[in-house]
Amino acid sequence: LIDSRRRTAPSAKFDALLPRLAELRAEGHKSLVFSQFTSLLALLRTHLDDEGVQYEYLDGKTRDREPRVHRFQNDPECRLFLISLKAGGLGLNLTAAEYVFLLDPWWNPAVEAQAIDRAHRIGQTRHVFAYRLLAAGTVEDKIAELQRTKRDLADAILQADTGLLRRLSREDLEVLLS
Repeated sequence: LIDSRRRTAPSAKFDALLPRLAELRAEGHKSLVFSQFTSLLALLRTHLDDEGVQYEYLDGKTRDREPRVHRFQNDPECRLFLISLKAGGLGLNLTAAEYVFLLDPWWNPAVEAQAIDRAHRIGQTRHVFAYRLLAAGTVEDKIAELQRTKRDLADAILQADTGLLRRLSREDLEVLLS
């Protein structure tokens, strides 16, 4: 993502994502695409611009959020919203979307859940489908494992599974809760 010479390099994620987005647009569905990397979203924007696809974009530097949200929610031709994970985590109601794509994992599963919740809000009348695109054999596997561990810990605490809690050392708890 940093080396500009690699901007045209093949991408397994784009190879999976772009045809699926085209299919969903053709069927009249709206989709949200989240990434923690604005540089990855910039590459995706280049592909979409080359194809003449209408979309909205939001990251932490975007000032005019409301008109972008309004267009996505109400314009039948705008079927795609690209959002940086942190900018789109809170305060957005995007119930026009039925599909959510997470292009990269975040170590805290709650952040991803908040992103998915942008589409799954009060007023949503359709099912929402969420997809996580993970590259096998990469650091993304380790992040996914960390997410599972954090979810298991949260579930154990909520279910008061004292057996699991007794087996965790102070260091384990500090790592999991940090």
